[in-house]
Amino acid sequence: MNYYSTNNHQHTATLEQAVIRGLAPDGGLYMPVTMPRLPKAFFINMTGMTLQEMAYAIASFALGGDVPADVLHDIVFDAFSFNIPLVETAAGNYVLELFHGPTMAFKDVGTRFMARLLNYYRTRHPEWRTLNVLVPTSGDTGSAVANSFWLMPGVNVYVLFPRGAVGKIQKAQFATLGGNVTAIEVNGTFDDCKSLVEEAFMDTELNESMRLTSAMSINYARIIPQMVYYFWAYAQLARAREKVGKLVFAVPCSNLGNLASGLMAQKMGLPVKRFISVENQNNIFYNYVKTGVFTPKPTQYSIAPALDAGCPNNFGRIVELLGDHENICRNIHAYSYDDNQIVETILETYRDEGYLLDPHSAVAYRAMGEDLASGETGVTLATAHPAKLQSLMEGIIQQHVPMPAQISRFLGGSLHVEKMPNGFTAFKRMLLSNN
Repeated sequence: MNYYSTNNHQHTATLEQAVIRGLAPDGGLYMPVTMPRLPKAFFINMTGMTLQEMAYAIASFALGGDVPADVLHDIVFDAFSFNIPLVETAAGNYVLELFHGPTMAFKDVGTRFMARLLNYYRTRHPEWRTLNVLVPTSGDTGSAVANSFWLMPGVNVYVLFPRGAVGKIQKAQFATLGGNVTAIEVNGTFDDCKSLVEEAFMDTELNESMRLTSAMSINYARIIPQMVYYFWAYAQLARAREKVGKLVFAVPCSNLGNLASGLMAQKMGLPVKRFISVENQNNIFYNYVKTGVFTPKPTQYSIAPALDAGCPNNFGRIVELLGDHENICRNIHAYSYDDNQIVETILETYRDEGYLLDPHSAVAYRAMGEDLASGETGVTLATAHPAKLQSLMEGIIQQHVPMPAQISRFLGGSLHVEKMPNGFTAFKRMLLSNN
């Protein structure tokens, strides 16, 4: 199967080229030329599948045989090695907990699959010498990517994060690893970090001397596995109930990769009535839905750092999947909440239902409560464990939040951080000196 650039449909690439490049040479995002629909047999048999079996079936259809079956099987079964439970709160609301992986954030799903697929391509090309993975982060992405590639032979990972804007626990999850992971503190915002990475892919000299790839959500290899848990939620509901109709998903949004994955699952045949996109005060997509104008703006820092993005870089995929503004509004209801509303939701849900939401999941949970209509079935995506922001959460609920072993293992280690001014010249010099 071929993949085209959202900036120029005439530019196409193979899956390997799309995954290795991350971005198309013209700066566009890669999308499949065709999106295969899953056969009826899949939906008949899905309730009897394990998560790994379902992931393998979906990836096989989505990738159209571009990865050998035995290789894809090993990639999927290794990547999906943790549970993704659908829990029902005391109020009868469904929450899909995506945070039971190694770094306790939903991004483990996409980055573990992507790392293993990239490693397969790397082993096919001994002439590459070293694969260099660039990733900007406001917290969860950096830790998920770093741990997915940590100690992988022939791979170097560069994690760029904004000074003073990443929590202690999240920083520890990538900055204590060392080895093939380099943590770079940039004197700028998250959007500055993203711009540095994007500029690196456009720089001819860098790309001639180094094999660069992106682990951002712009990489199609992160979109594919995230489709799986939408089907998994449907299958778990179907096991518990005879019929699942009028299904609605509430998705915490920043760069829109998670939402794009849900829309692609819908294209493959998942019966979804609509999606709810939910942002914090960095509400670029919310404003687009309300006005029809997409206007990036400087990032505002919040208590939900993984949602702090002022220029959602998967917007092009949303447009490709749904077309014009009218159709986007028909399929997606948009919401936005500030810090005070997030705190209010966390407190109310914990007090009334005994369920503790982290700030990112809280925005989606609140929107679902406001948007869901009678007769509809709603699933809120919970994207991070509350303990990842332990101090903040304890300050909100005034109770101790236990620290899971997956997180505590990172604490107490020494931080290894390289500091850098905000500017592409300095970043390019650093990369070339490490080459």
